[in-house]
Amino acid sequence: MLTIATLHEPDGRWTAEIVELPEILAYGDGREEAVAKVEALTLRLFADRLEHGHDVPEVHCLFAA
Repeated sequence: MLTIATLHEPDGRWTAEIVELPEILAYGDGREEAVAKVEALTLRLFADRLEHGHDVPEVHCLFAA
């Protein structure tokens, strides 16, 4: 399972990141938007890795917030 960490920034934006994949970070106007964006980025990363023959983590439940 991948862990999503969120933070409410002083400027009002929210950030969301995948703890196990620190290169995956997204911003949103609200928490839900930031989480949705970081989930989409993670799925794109995994799809790209699979397309290029790289390993992806085996997970039964992908995200936990």
